[in-house]
Amino acid sequence: MQIILVSRARKLPKTLDLADRRLRLKLLSAVALAVLGCMGAGVALAVLVASPRDRALAEIRDLQQQIRQQDTQLGGVRQEAQRGLDALAVKLGQLQAQSTRLNALGERLAEVGKLDDGEFDFDQQPAVGGVEDAGSSAYALPPALDNSINQLASQFDRQQAQLSALQSLLLDARIESNLKPTGMPVQGYISSYFGVRADPFDGRSARHTGIDISTPLGTPVHTVAEGMVTFAGVRKGYGNVIEIDHGNGYMTRYAHNSALVARPGQHVQVGDVVARAGSTGRSTGSHVHFEVWYDGRVVNPLAFVRNHR
Repeated sequence: MQIILVSRARKLPKTLDLADRRLRLKLLSAVALAVLGCMGAGVALAVLVASPRDRALAEIRDLQQQIRQQDTQLGGVRQEAQRGLDALAVKLGQLQAQSTRLNALGERLAEVGKLDDGEFDFDQQPAVGGVEDAGSSAYALPPALDNSINQLASQFDRQQAQLSALQSLLLDARIESNLKPTGMPVQGYISSYFGVRADPFDGRSARHTGIDISTPLGTPVHTVAEGMVTFAGVRKGYGNVIEIDHGNGYMTRYAHNSALVARPGQHVQVGDVVARAGSTGRSTGSHVHFEVWYDGRVVNPLAFVRNHR
């Protein structure tokens, strides 16, 4: 089969022979290209018309997926927060138990320290004050738990203030007790008391300014209060003497010693050995003559040696 193409111009007609294989392939290729072009134009037109809706739907699906992921993460955070709150509640209970024990300890210390009733009330908050901190921030905790924590913190602050004051008071009381002459300076028995007595050498009436404690030669002589050694040497009639100033107006004297252990200027604690008992000076036998002075006056040591620290 042949196709004859005639041009309007004065040219020779062209003859297309469909029996030619090459020509058929070219024609089929042209037709296929035309069909594909039409299909592509249709697809492009469809995409151009439908793309806004499809894009919106795709974005909605993405947002829904993100919401589901965030909801899962939020559930995990909620569970973790709940576990943290449970642990915090357990810790809060432990702290409250510790606070109760501190209260009991404080009351026991006040009882041991022989403080007046009501002087330290651990249930009452001490008076405090201070400038408000404008930079402080609020806690994002449940109200009930936040109130419990605030109450416990206030209770701990109150207990700390009370115990600090109690500690200072007890330490002051202990220091004052250590500075006050108390107890016997040496092991033995009282062989002569304070006051008027018959002189052991001439029998005349004489004033005895201390007490004599009979004890074997060389027995350790202990200081009955904390203080500073102001004299260690020989005094007429007393023999070897140790004198200790305890402050608060108190001074003690230990006489007739066989040996002096402490030295002037030495700081001594309660119970330190300051001398050895003997019979130096005006003495009839081994003993310790013990005197207590208060505000420059000699006083009866009997009340001090019979007292207990």
